[in-house]
Formats: sequence, structure tokens, C-alpha cells
Amino acid sequence: MASYNKVLLLGNLTRDPEVRYTPKGTAVTDLGIAVNRQYTLDTGEKREEVTFVDVTFWGRTAEVAAEYLRKGRSVFIEGRLQLDTWDDKQTGQKRSKLKVMGEAMQMLGSRPGGAGGGEEAEEGSRNRPSGRTAAPPKNAPPAEPDEDEIPF
Repeated sequence: MASYNKVLLLGNLTRDPEVRYTPKGTAVTDLGIAVNRQYTLDTGEKREEVTFVDVTFWGRTAEVAAEYLRKGRSVFIEGRLQLDTWDDKQTGQKRSKLKVMGEAMQMLGSRPGGAGGGEEAEEGSRNRPSGRTAAPPKNAPPAEPDEDEIPF
């Protein structure tokens, strides 16, 4: 029987990532994201539901997540579902939790307070006159022609 276990999530972090290391030195980072869904009832009333998902990253991806992600940041996560089961120490009952084992991630938006864009870059682009671009450096290779300039 064939099976396929793939999860794609786009959401915002609900807390700062928590990184820890295994005895062999492998990084493990746990984080939570909120995924919003907006829909309209038959009555026309708009509703929003939020799903909170726990995600675990391992290795280098775990280190990157811990270093660059912060609460509120948007992130796209690709991973797989995993069911964790354990015995509750207080009640002795079997417990289980479905979570995502993250395999890849893409940070979205600009880095808050960083030099890689953000508000400063957005503000600079607002102050630039529209329709004008800066001249390329003298030693730059020739620019690719625009699609409008191709003669066919």
C-alpha cells in the first residue's frame, strides 16, 4: 500500500524558537506557528479560525531557525507529520500529540531591524521617483533586453 506524508504550512511564529543540543551535538529547535483560515458562512458572516502547530527542526536548519526566527515572523515550512506517544507521569494515562517534523523552511518578509532591507529599503523605494532607475556601473555587463524590446 502506498503512503505519502507531506505538510506545507505558511504561518506566523507564536513564540521564539527554543534550541537545544543532543549529547552528540546535533541541534534541535522547537517552535510554534499559527495558521489562519478565513471563511464566510452562508449568512454572509465572516469568520476566522486559527490552528496552532508545533514544529521541530533538526541539524543545520534548527540552528538557522533559532538564529533568525522570532515571535511574529512569517515562515513557510515543509515537513512531515509525526505522532509522539508517551505515558503521563502524573496520571499514568497514555498521551499522544501530532506535530510536524520540519524538513525545510523559507523565512518570509524582511528581517526586523536588519540590514537586509526592511523599513529602510521600503522607505528608500518610496522616495525614488517612479519610472526612473539608477544607471548601471561602468564595468557592469550589458543588461538583458526587456521583453518589449525583442523584435519578434
